[in-house]
Amino acid sequence: MKRRKFIQGSVATALTAGLGSISLGAQNPISASESNGEKFKLKYAPSLGAFPALAGKDPVEVIKFCSDQGFRAIFDNNLARKEPELQQKIAAELRSRQMDIGPFVLRAEEGGRSLVYNDVESREKWKIGLDIAIKTSKRTGAKQALIVPGALDHKMEMDYQTANVIDNLRELTEIAEKAGVVIVLEPLNRWNHPDLFLTGIPQTYAICRAVNSPSCKIVNDMYHQQITEGNLIPNIDRAWSEIAAFHVGDNPGRKEPGTGEINYQVIFKHIYKKGYDGVLCMEHGKSIKGIEGEKALIKAYRQADNF
Repeated sequence: MKRRKFIQGSVATALTAGLGSISLGAQNPISASESNGEKFKLKYAPSLGAFPALAGKDPVEVIKFCSDQGFRAIFDNNLARKEPELQQKIAAELRSRQMDIGPFVLRAEEGGRSLVYNDVESREKWKIGLDIAIKTSKRTGAKQALIVPGALDHKMEMDYQTANVIDNLRELTEIAEKAGVVIVLEPLNRWNHPDLFLTGIPQTYAICRAVNSPSCKIVNDMYHQQITEGNLIPNIDRAWSEIAAFHVGDNPGRKEPGTGEINYQVIFKHIYKKGYDGVLCMEHGKSIKGIEGEKALIKAYRQADNF
């Protein structure tokens, strides 16, 4: 029995019994009339913590809820830190729902330094982190591991730092490529994250081209890039060959689409027409608290996906 039909039947049974409402494992479930089985055009991916009021906190139940609402993917930055058994449960539910999963964060083992340094010991710490990411990928099917290269060194010329980042990534991607894992690099804006090495899409594009590996790509966080360089669609087009995933968040405020200055409906339509079939991680907060904010979040993506 499909989950949506089960929800509808359960609601009807509860009303007949005079119970008025049921919990279905969450505090305030969305009503059957609001459940929307129509799939989104693009793979917008809520986090596993996106709907605590509507879906609870159990990852499997969250995945079921997201699928019921038409989402075709989820993401979890901390996937690699979850217990293997839970990772396998998440993967099984995603397979059953034919859903994708976005990039998770790859962290160096403690003691790993910024990739701007030619540091053999530090590179080994990154390899330990990569090994954890590869094992996570095998258990979950998640193919993309996200790296933020680290801090800028103000005492070293930028060209040397860039060369070191390229050399370090070449060594890491050689391992990742054999395991079928793609390292995606995320540039972050200077306002919220000062003193980081990687800040822009053009810079990241140049590094990916220099590394020259199918396992070194870009995750384009449009919130960060609106702040850093703007010109979102032309930069998407110019870097298209190296973009493997997107992060979504409106600016200012990093909330859902429609709350800021970015015209996400136009952007989503553009990348849809380009044939993009990857994940767009909904890495942002909500403009309204509680259950109403969660409903507003779903509505915002319905509106942005209406093209």
